[in-house]
Amino acid sequence: MLKLVRQALTAAVLIALAVRLRRRARLPRAEPPPSVPAPAPRRRRAGTVLSWLAVAVVVTLTLGFALMGTSVQRGALALVRAVTEQEEPPPAGPEPVTPDTAVTAVEPPAEPVATAQPTPAASAAQAPNCAPRRRPIDPRRVAPDVKRAVDAQWRRIERWLRSNAPRTYRALGGPVRARTIAVAESQMGVDFPDALRASLLRHNGARGPGVLGFRPGAGDHLTVRGIRDAWREMCARRPAGSWDGLLIPILSYTAADGAIAYATVSSADGTVAGVTGRRLRSSYTLLRTVADALERGGAIDGRRPVVTGGVLRWKPAR
Repeated sequence: MLKLVRQALTAAVLIALAVRLRRRARLPRAEPPPSVPAPAPRRRRAGTVLSWLAVAVVVTLTLGFALMGTSVQRGALALVRAVTEQEEPPPAGPEPVTPDTAVTAVEPPAEPVATAQPTPAASAAQAPNCAPRRRPIDPRRVAPDVKRAVDAQWRRIERWLRSNAPRTYRALGGPVRARTIAVAESQMGVDFPDALRASLLRHNGARGPGVLGFRPGAGDHLTVRGIRDAWREMCARRPAGSWDGLLIPILSYTAADGAIAYATVSSADGTVAGVTGRRLRSSYTLLRTVADALERGGAIDGRRPVVTGGVLRWKPAR
């Protein structure tokens, strides 16, 4: 609206200028001789009044047409141009559409249709609890009473080995740092029970079956790194239902079919399975069972301790 008003005022000013310039152009360049009387002032005033009256009419028409439709606005603008150029104004109404002014509707380009991508074949079902979330490394403290109880059983085993099987004693691993255990826990997404952690803090596995070799086909007593690697292996190669990521492997052995299997500690309740023919209550219970068999010469699952060349072996009891 403001734009149209501005255009109307501009047109009025241009009309006034055009009228004045036209009148001035009609006057002779040289001054008339004295004998020719000058134009009457009344006529000049009449021409000026008529000029401004025309300007007022144009402005009024333009402002009135501004409130009307687009086609009428075009007519009003054409009328203004006709007045300024002294041409016959075109009739008001919509302009004819010519090939030059015709507007061709251009449709926007069609968006590409997203086609469904072929999805890869579904992978084999993963064993449960084998995709742990990231968790902070927390080298928490072992409960003091659990640490004392586990250390007491290890001292019994160590004394017997030093006296009877020194080579097996030297095969015991040294202590491991609590942070190393915490890193494995973070990577596996499980918490090692306190009794297992206390045992690893004293002996980080052993070379060979050692004191836990009373199972047929027994292999390595696993270190913390060996526990983590065996856990990853079992999670990767075992289908769902045959392995649970909450189990912590502690001892490898060769199964009847020749495959490598593992005795485990449950991170849920701390029970031990696969080392003996029965499930044991905890890692502490396992160590106490071994210490009792060594000191008393007893048997575990029908096998008793026998020393050959300073090496402890578990032989079938006769």
